[in-house]
Amino acid sequence: MKTIAFVPMKLKNERLPGKNTKPFTHGKPLCKYILETLKKVKEIDEIYVYCSDPAILLYLPKGIKFLKRDPALDGSQVKINEVLRAFAEDVPADLYVLAHATAPFVKAETISRGVQAVQSGEYDSALTVFRQQDFFWMDGKPWNYDTKEIPRTQDLKPLYRETTGLYIYESRLILEENRRIGEKPMLLEADWKEAVDINNPEDFVIADAIYNYCMRKGEKVYE
Repeated sequence: MKTIAFVPMKLKNERLPGKNTKPFTHGKPLCKYILETLKKVKEIDEIYVYCSDPAILLYLPKGIKFLKRDPALDGSQVKINEVLRAFAEDVPADLYVLAHATAPFVKAETISRGVQAVQSGEYDSALTVFRQQDFFWMDGKPWNYDTKEIPRTQDLKPLYRETTGLYIYESRLILEENRRIGEKPMLLEADWKEAVDINNPEDFVIADAIYNYCMRKGEKVYE
């Protein structure tokens, strides 16, 4: 089963300019972390960076392929599935692993577990999620608890938030159904570091602090 991983990137970002190549303090450019992690996943056959600007080549580790995408796909109104479908049409595979530079702490072990699950045929897709047991409100009203009988948070039914850092899916899903999550998805529960997703300056500050805190303590930031 041919398994292709790819990391779509833009070099011009609105909320955090240049985020994909922005380095952590005392660290590497952001994109290098997820690319190095993907290289450790033995189930992946090839890894691509999908970017409209060849300047990204300056940041790619050895063994990573570059595929130039249509600059029209960089538009702020372009939906992510348009990008995923365009890549699938250019690079045929049985299975795709979609990762993002903005989720630098996703572990190789998590990716491998997801790929194996989908390759087995038991699941048609997999995605990272973060488990939350908190009091939620919607439309001005409590959504998951009764204010007259407040439960312990550990007794609340857990909810799972997509981290958007990792998706694994069969090719037919994006090519035939225009989606990246099928009817039989595996939820890959991410830890607090894996769940980090960098979209704005505040997110980068937090991720940078996590990176440097872990480095000072001698902990592995990514595996």
